[in-house]
Amino acid sequence: MVRANGAVSLRELARVVQTSEVTVRRDVRALEAEGLLDRRHGGAVLPGGFTRESGFPQKSHLATAEKTAIADVAASLVEEGEAIVVGAGTTTQELARRLARVPGLTVVTNSLLVAQALAHANRVEVVMTGGTLRGSNYALVGSGAEQSLQGLRVSRAFLSGSGLTAERGLSTSNMLSASVDRALVQAAAEVVVLADHTKLGTDTMFQTVPTDVITRLVTDEPPAHDDRAATELQALADQGVQIAVAGTGVGGEAVPPPGRPRRDVPLPGQRGRHPNGQLRSAGGALTSEVLAPERAARVADMRRR
Repeated sequence: MVRANGAVSLRELARVVQTSEVTVRRDVRALEAEGLLDRRHGGAVLPGGFTRESGFPQKSHLATAEKTAIADVAASLVEEGEAIVVGAGTTTQELARRLARVPGLTVVTNSLLVAQALAHANRVEVVMTGGTLRGSNYALVGSGAEQSLQGLRVSRAFLSGSGLTAERGLSTSNMLSASVDRALVQAAAEVVVLADHTKLGTDTMFQTVPTDVITRLVTDEPPAHDDRAATELQALADQGVQIAVAGTGVGGEAVPPPGRPRRDVPLPGQRGRHPNGQLRSAGGALTSEVLAPERAARVADMRRR
């Protein structure tokens, strides 16, 4: 599976071979000892280190259920009539499919996949950057893309990447992609990072968004045994990043809790709630926001339609 897709998650492996993630993790460790693959947080990739980047066909098959759940939460943050930027990636592509239902929206993007997902949304205006096409992820990069973003100002930027750590923030393996992502960040008042749990604790070559610039992280809930991801989430929250955690149900389908599409859940050590419904860290600081009921009702109505 790794040879065919470039990367694979432990959850997917366990589902395919119908065994536990504990067994899969042990086998992956043995394969790494033989030099056949490299373990990554929550999965495995072909050997190649920091500079290797999987192409779109490989990424599209990795953590699909988690990306779907993350996209649902991210879409609920977008208001009617808003102007946003959406970066390249398979998770942002999932987000774009949901944004097609938001009336009066303006989306600026350097991703052909995002633009394609919104091409037939008659109530959404799509603005594409210039630049040179990078075939591996169907994104426009280079000086043309960066120059087209100069002087632009929008409310939010939605970005993905190859890795996310509390120390360096969001990073990617490609220099050109990183440069355009930084230009997208400069155009936005807030930055929302979309990253599934397999990217937490992973560091790659080029920093795109420092931790202190990230407003919110939308991710999925790490497995109970994944201490590294839980620790990374806590470290991000301690630095002021708002954490929104999406849930997935049995069989990989997203399960919205009653009353709103997703939930912001306590991180390890954050089991107490403030009376107004916001989550507090162990030190008492607010770290996550509960989605407004009226926004949740609007999203639920959009889904029914």
